[in-house]
Amino acid sequence: MTTRRDVLKAIPTMGTAFAVSGAALLDDAVAHAQEAAPLEEHFHPEGKAPSKFTLEILDEARRNLPFSDTRDFDEQKHGFIAEMPDKKIMADAGHVAWDKERFDFLNSDTDFDSIHPSMQRISRLNQNYGLYEVIPGIYQVRGFDLSDISFVRGKTGWIVIDPLVSAEPARAALELFQEHVGGGLPVTAVIYSHSHGDHWGGVRGVVDEVDVRAGKVEIIAPRDFMEHTISENVYAGTAMNRRLFYQYGLLLPASPHGYAGQGLGQGVSAGLVGLIAPTRIVEDDIEEFEVDGVRMIFQNTPGTEAPSNMNTYIPDMKALWMAENVTATLHNIYTLRGAPVRNPLRWSKYISRALHLYGEEAEVMFYSHHWPRWGNDRIQAILRDQRDLYAHMNNQVLHFVNKGVTINQIHNVYKLPQSLQDKWHCRGYHGSPEHNSRGVVQRYIGFWDCNPATLIPLSPEDSAPLYVEMMGGSDTIMVRGRELHDEGEYLLASEILNKLVQAEPRNQLAKNLLADIYEQLGYQQENPGLRNSFLSGAFELRSGIPEGDIPDTSSPDVIRAMSTELFLNFLAIKMDSRKVEGHAFTMNLITPDNGEKFLVDLRNATLTNVEGFQSESPDLTLTINRGDLELTMAGEKTLDAQLADGTAKLDGDPTMLGVLAQAMVDFDPFFEVLPGTRDPQHSEPISDAFEAVTGMPAIE
Repeated sequence: MTTRRDVLKAIPTMGTAFAVSGAALLDDAVAHAQEAAPLEEHFHPEGKAPSKFTLEILDEARRNLPFSDTRDFDEQKHGFIAEMPDKKIMADAGHVAWDKERFDFLNSDTDFDSIHPSMQRISRLNQNYGLYEVIPGIYQVRGFDLSDISFVRGKTGWIVIDPLVSAEPARAALELFQEHVGGGLPVTAVIYSHSHGDHWGGVRGVVDEVDVRAGKVEIIAPRDFMEHTISENVYAGTAMNRRLFYQYGLLLPASPHGYAGQGLGQGVSAGLVGLIAPTRIVEDDIEEFEVDGVRMIFQNTPGTEAPSNMNTYIPDMKALWMAENVTATLHNIYTLRGAPVRNPLRWSKYISRALHLYGEEAEVMFYSHHWPRWGNDRIQAILRDQRDLYAHMNNQVLHFVNKGVTINQIHNVYKLPQSLQDKWHCRGYHGSPEHNSRGVVQRYIGFWDCNPATLIPLSPEDSAPLYVEMMGGSDTIMVRGRELHDEGEYLLASEILNKLVQAEPRNQLAKNLLADIYEQLGYQQENPGLRNSFLSGAFELRSGIPEGDIPDTSSPDVIRAMSTELFLNFLAIKMDSRKVEGHAFTMNLITPDNGEKFLVDLRNATLTNVEGFQSESPDLTLTINRGDLELTMAGEKTLDAQLADGTAKLDGDPTMLGVLAQAMVDFDPFFEVLPGTRDPQHSEPISDAFEAVTGMPAIE
């Protein structure tokens, strides 16, 4: 029987042994190993050039990856109509909402020695910036945002599918489309393919809500769309936003040594994020109806790339829209920004159903990122590959799990089959096999590796000082860390330098060396999220967490769309339970304008709510119209002000609201990720006690 130890023995070792004698570590010559000189053209004054070890890894990728397969470049150019003349799209607020110019360095023929060649390839493919014909009657504007916007000819106007992240790029895309193809016909319908913000946030750039309310524009979405659109961004919204800085490299300048694209697209726009509620929900698993005279078949695919998601087939055009369930990459099972782990087996089965329901006759397949595919043979091949991609990951990871391989080992054990590795559309430009395989383990059996030593571990900052002491102190670790760095053993070097930085967060020499290590690891990554995370870590270790304003990501539309129950759930998270120990009360909440009633209980330092119930003897009753409550949720008018002017009415003990208010805390969007990177003078955010600061809508 093959054991876990047998499986792990088959993995190539990491090279140089970790243990060396103390005498060697303290050798004076080694202790003063040559520091790598800063690189003149690097965006950071302490940034370094790729090491010879990094260059070897990137050169090996150039030799072994299937660069002779250039079909993606042919398909990417197919149907080109017009380029967008302006490299910058301005936001209505006056700042730049979208800047394509910052990616011009990718247009050169240079093989950059600081970008994985496979990642550089996808970033060049994502340089398209204009209007394209998919087939007569279907068009796309690509390169205006992380996602693409599609236009389908209806009987009386145009059907928009997925209107980008924000209004201004979506408006610019519509204007370019109208100039060359649209003929001035109106937008008659909008389809949201799924619940992530890059597929609905720009809706106000293509339609007016007045027309939606008047019935002139239909907005169609999959079942449970509104619930998941809001809830995915609320409960852990601040943490997700902070982690987004790493996955999406939000603080990194676009450059060969910094941010070089996101795989799904070049980046995320910074305009006005809006949301107009759907007027029609696709409820059934398979549902067919006409949209502005166009027959469409919708396939609900919940729990795949998004919790609310659907594919669409347009049979009379033989056009298959695969939303974001199929793109030109391996997608995320576990997304680095943080989200519930997705179901790869379900994902695979929905792709398989789409293949057999529609893919065997479709002549074009298009989706919300990247470029379309033409010809039935090509479509079927890609659908089969993508089906197998997620099924293999699910099945083979569980195969190893059942042999005893743990979440802390699986990424060094699991490999995609070579037949899939050789397909560009199965490479890891968004998800990676490494972090996705760990996500599969997390989904099925959780974070624990079954070693009792890791069951209730000390926090890193508590255990690290002992490691540093046992390793001989900071000087010894610095010498050995530099030695491992100079040998190209970056993962081993990061192990010991991370312990030192955790133990001594003000040791800038240690942080600088760890930054050098992270930088080399970043250069070596094919996956943009991994690259950005390592490079962002290096940036913050060197410079600290940047201070200053961040975009207001709590869109008024998103706040209004938050259900009252979701708002109350969020308050329970925002409340510091330690501040309400010993307090208890029952509150009836009534919102007369929409007929909602909630019973809110504070007991056992826990705030709970239940819809549809009231206490016969509450400690207090709060009556406020839902429309007025939204002003408090959005931070536009405090609850105290609402009570003072009579907009809200309070019966019972008013001190109970004060108890609740004093326990509410603000979550800092710049919380420290790496030790010693936070400015001691950093000022905490301040908001009203009952304001709902939801954060940026989830984008994928």
